[in-house]
Amino acid sequence: MHVFPAFEFYACGDHGFTLDFGQQIDININGFVIHLFHQLQKNRRSYILDIIPAYSSITVVYNPLSFTKCNTNPESVIHEYFTNAILQTENIQATASVDIIRIPVCYHPSLAPDLEPVCKYHNIDIDTLVTLHTQKTYRVFMNGFLPGFAYMGTVDDRIATARHSNPRKKVAAGSLGIAGNQAGIYPFESPGGWQLIGRTSVSLFDLHSDNPCLLKPGDQVQFYSIPIESFQS
Repeated sequence: MHVFPAFEFYACGDHGFTLDFGQQIDININGFVIHLFHQLQKNRRSYILDIIPAYSSITVVYNPLSFTKCNTNPESVIHEYFTNAILQTENIQATASVDIIRIPVCYHPSLAPDLEPVCKYHNIDIDTLVTLHTQKTYRVFMNGFLPGFAYMGTVDDRIATARHSNPRKKVAAGSLGIAGNQAGIYPFESPGGWQLIGRTSVSLFDLHSDNPCLLKPGDQVQFYSIPIESFQS
């Protein structure tokens, strides 16, 4: 039996409520959040607009108009909705997804402006960084920031690097970055402050697909290195 962690329940804006299991990156807590998300989806109510899982919290967005014509407190209704889902979820052992997605990455300075600075900061060469970055399997903890942007972890401590204090105005689509012990890929050109150490041509988001995000919470991701000739071909 998986015993669910302690949590806080509080309002999130004027039409949402959040269950917060603590501000931390923890595989077991995140696994429970993902199971809870699926349970909430399975028993989704008509007043629910969205269900948003994160690292260690989950938020339900509801339609306040659903409660205007009846003498019902939305807080108590949402709390009961969460409670019923938790009771169904606590008997589930949180396990990692069986999906393993391999993503090709070109680790070349011409495509990764922070590759050499990060190596210099950690006093290692590029080959060592690539080895350390590709030898791990990364868990997708959550999606956010941009459609298809997956927050993955955890990066080897030997190459973990804080994000830039001043974000770039433009980061190329497909750029692979690290921020602390997190890894992420920018699905579109956008501003961003992560340390860019590689780039992939794999599409992370397809609006016309039934499952638009390539990476979903619980997935396992492995990066493998390709030469720049393969990236440009």
